[in-house]
Amino acid sequence: MLAFTGFANAATLQGSRPNIILVMTDDQGMGDLSCMGNEVVKTPHLDRFYARSTRFTDFHVSPTCAPTRSAIMSGRAPFKNGVTHTILQRERMALDTFTMPQALQNAGYKTGIFGKWHLGDEEAYLPGSRGFDEVLIHGAGGIGQVSLGDFPPNDENLYFDNVLLHNDTIVQTKGFCTDLFFQSGLAWIKKQHALGNPYFAYISLNAPHAPLVAPKEYTQRFLDLGYDQGTAGRYGMIENIDDNFGLLIEKLDQWNASENTLVIFMTDNGATHLNGQLHGKRVKHFNANLKGGKNSPNEGGSHVPAFWYWQGRLGEDIDIDALTAHVDLYKTFCDLAGVRLPANMQALDGRSLLPLLQDPKAEWPDRELFIHCGRWPDGKMQEFKFTKTAVRTDRWRFVNNLQLFDIPSDPGETIDVSESHPEVVTKLRQSFDRWWASVSPLMVNEGLQRVAPENQPLAIRYHKQLATSGIPEWAPDEI
Repeated sequence: MLAFTGFANAATLQGSRPNIILVMTDDQGMGDLSCMGNEVVKTPHLDRFYARSTRFTDFHVSPTCAPTRSAIMSGRAPFKNGVTHTILQRERMALDTFTMPQALQNAGYKTGIFGKWHLGDEEAYLPGSRGFDEVLIHGAGGIGQVSLGDFPPNDENLYFDNVLLHNDTIVQTKGFCTDLFFQSGLAWIKKQHALGNPYFAYISLNAPHAPLVAPKEYTQRFLDLGYDQGTAGRYGMIENIDDNFGLLIEKLDQWNASENTLVIFMTDNGATHLNGQLHGKRVKHFNANLKGGKNSPNEGGSHVPAFWYWQGRLGEDIDIDALTAHVDLYKTFCDLAGVRLPANMQALDGRSLLPLLQDPKAEWPDRELFIHCGRWPDGKMQEFKFTKTAVRTDRWRFVNNLQLFDIPSDPGETIDVSESHPEVVTKLRQSFDRWWASVSPLMVNEGLQRVAPENQPLAIRYHKQLATSGIPEWAPDEI
């Protein structure tokens, strides 16, 4: 790690009220950037951003998407929000959650989401009801997941010319989804900047989640190299994200908006499509030498990139090695924005990252992060208590109630050291038991009936609007 140059201090960061732009991609892992060692995909814009960022090198999320999103929005463990799956109504964030965007609204921030919500499609669960002023989202967990709740037409126009929800109106859009989400976010950001409003922009992409589809100009390079269509589509999506991220930084500079804007890049869980073909032969894709990917209890499931940049206020080219997590964003954003949280709200599991942003070597007590992939069959919660689980501390990763890995010396989790550290195993087992007992009563979405495709909330809403007023075309303002 390079020496800290020391721009920030806690006194000035507390209540400093920056604009906050959180860009989060879907199913992109630690190895899916060239700055992280991938020699196939090219991400020059994110590489430059990485080089001047403050980087959390041991940052963890949940192993799948909806749980991570609920942790960010609530500041607490996903299971405490009832989010134990990505489908079957078990992705709905409990309605008693006082969300992070609601907290920011109370502090005078404008809030916008552009892309993937995935925390419930019924009216009370949608982002417009959970603290967002501006909304542009698809339904369910992915564009085209019509049987699970996305808009019916998206079954046929995957990732291009999608039907989306814009505030209270279902609209027909044009173009590739990632381009649209960035352009819409930028148009809204430009408006807030012109009005002088502090804002939180959540550019929450569905890419590079499957289906692995990207514009031809992004996939052709990989096909020419001899890769299979899936690899070409996925890496093409990542290079498209990179170009759009470059546009974001360019526009902030052009609008003289960088000095009061914190920009964060992260991903929602580990990588998918870790295998492919090159010239017809099976190849393993680069995963930063981590074990596992999405929906894994190992490091590859939860350890993700987290790059933070705030011009002139955070140190550049800095690594923060402390154990940090998605649940920490809530308190951090509230501290930055000067939020006064209500007494009557959920207890927060996270910590404020401001001390580490001030000094990467600040005292940071060890902690236990509890990781559970969930996704158990209906009614099988207790039987799956120890299935695909982990407890992570600064040193240890205790996996599936059995294996223990010494992460600093063995980040790839190749040697099980449980037999030589029985006291650690005992301690982490006891901690996990206490955690499970604390979250079990809060899993409010268990045992709900499966919803037929035609009865999904956004499908009903789509057909009603189509019959009464039609589906208007919509495009973001020019940027």
